[in-house]
Amino acid sequence: MRLPRREGGSSLTPLSEPPHALIAGAGIGGLTAALALARRGWRITLIERRDGHEDIGAGLQISPNASAILRDLGLLPKLIEASLAPEAVHIHRARDGATLARLPLIDAESRWGAPYLYAHRADLIRVLREAALAEPGVAFHPQTALAGFDQTSHGVTVAALRDAMRVSFSADCLIGADGVRSFVRARNAALQGKADDLPKLAHYVAWRALVPADRVAAALRAPESALWLGAGAHLVHYPLRGGSVINVVAVIDAVWPLDDKADLWSQPGDPAFIATRFARWAAPVRDLVAAAGDWRLWPLVERRTPAHWNNGRIALLGDAAHAMVPFLAQGAAQAIEDAAALAAQLVPGRDVPAALAAYSAARTARAGRVQSESRLQARRYHLRWPASRVRDAALRALGPARLLGRYDWLYGAKTAWNTGMAEANPPI
Repeated sequence: MRLPRREGGSSLTPLSEPPHALIAGAGIGGLTAALALARRGWRITLIERRDGHEDIGAGLQISPNASAILRDLGLLPKLIEASLAPEAVHIHRARDGATLARLPLIDAESRWGAPYLYAHRADLIRVLREAALAEPGVAFHPQTALAGFDQTSHGVTVAALRDAMRVSFSADCLIGADGVRSFVRARNAALQGKADDLPKLAHYVAWRALVPADRVAAALRAPESALWLGAGAHLVHYPLRGGSVINVVAVIDAVWPLDDKADLWSQPGDPAFIATRFARWAAPVRDLVAAAGDWRLWPLVERRTPAHWNNGRIALLGDAAHAMVPFLAQGAAQAIEDAAALAAQLVPGRDVPAALAAYSAARTARAGRVQSESRLQARRYHLRWPASRVRDAALRALGPARLLGRYDWLYGAKTAWNTGMAEANPPI
């Protein structure tokens, strides 16, 4: 039984009626926020411009800083059924396949406190959506596009379009989890910061494909992530969905115009182009590229995080706040961290603007560091000779232990929302 809808908001929430949050965007961040807030006693209206059930995207990495939160929400058992715990990250030199380093991940949980997982984005979305919509206080409105909003000292009024009809909602706060082209960020000058316009060009382009495992050699099906470093490009691959498919992502340096109307996730790519681009790489890479039938382009866009993620009763989350290049594979993980931090601050009965300001303060420095480190990693990955020779020698000299230690700040961060959510939210 769903809780009754309240019209309007109030700075003083009656004990008999839970506070109400409207979340724009039912991606990874929006769904995690909906679930975490519902577990904290909030009523949630979740709107999404798509139908909410597309099998879009490809593989993603769920590092321990994110899987710890999913575990505290009781989601790991279902997610593990559809994911892979990799044994290692194997780093190769692209031109000849030589091993530069092999980082063991078999003990990731004992080192960082939670497992390292690979999953298809659609599988993670499914697990999150099923859990969130099972909460009695969550109402989901797919194919509903945000059209406008306004706030007062007492609440937020939101206008949206559904089936060409205008609908409206009122809530205590609005959370913009609506992606890199965030409507919430674009329509609120206080959340934009300096030079906030979306770039017109991308400087990296990711080519993505899912290859049936039976098309590739056994070595390419190993339960690990293989990273190939070349001049102006890198390629990573790992198995998904019980080893039935191999997720392949090739990222190249490219100045790419951005189409405001195109879906950034899934523009069609020409297989002949990508085959030519990797024609001089080691044979395993060439074989893997040739086995892929359908390539999709993803121009990589970064938006600098604004100084503040909130303005009164409105706040940003995920890519809307800090879209980053994926060279640390942290886009999904940072959205999950955002959601947990938001739920930790939005305690029912607390002043909403103050809680959102505390959420912003808790997240800006960390997300900003992840952004800058991802940018630096991009430059390391794509070095050309002779700088690449120095990088390769450094990887070999550092060795697995010291290389893993460089990620302790990211994967092993013990946060207030990690430690508190397990007690407040017993597993489903």
